[in-house]
Amino acid sequence: MIRVTLRTQDECITGFDVKGHAGYAEAGQDIVCAAVSVLTTTCVNALETVAGAKPTVKTSDGRMRVAVPRNSGHDAQVILQTLRQGMRDLAEEYSRYILLNEL
Repeated sequence: MIRVTLRTQDECITGFDVKGHAGYAEAGQDIVCAAVSVLTTTCVNALETVAGAKPTVKTSDGRMRVAVPRNSGHDAQVILQTLRQGMRDLAEEYSRYILLNEL
C-alpha cells in the first residue's frame, strides 16, 4: 500500500510524504504506482518551474519527502491543492492501494 501524508499548517500545504508500493500489479505494470509517481514528480517540477518555489526533496526506494517553504506564494499553493485533489481521486478509486492522510 502507498501511504500519502499531506502536511498542513494554517490552511496551507507545507509538504508531503509518500511511501510504499501499491501492489496493484507487477513492477513495471502497476498503474497505481505510476499515477502517484506522475502526480508527485509533476508537483515538484511545477513548484520549481511554475511557482518559483524551492522545495526540499528527499527520495529513496519507495519514498519521497517534500517540504515547501511557507512563503512560496499563491501559485505554489494552487499546485499543492491540485496534488491534493489528484491524490483524493486516486485514493477514492483505488482505496485498497492508497491511504491518504492530511495532518
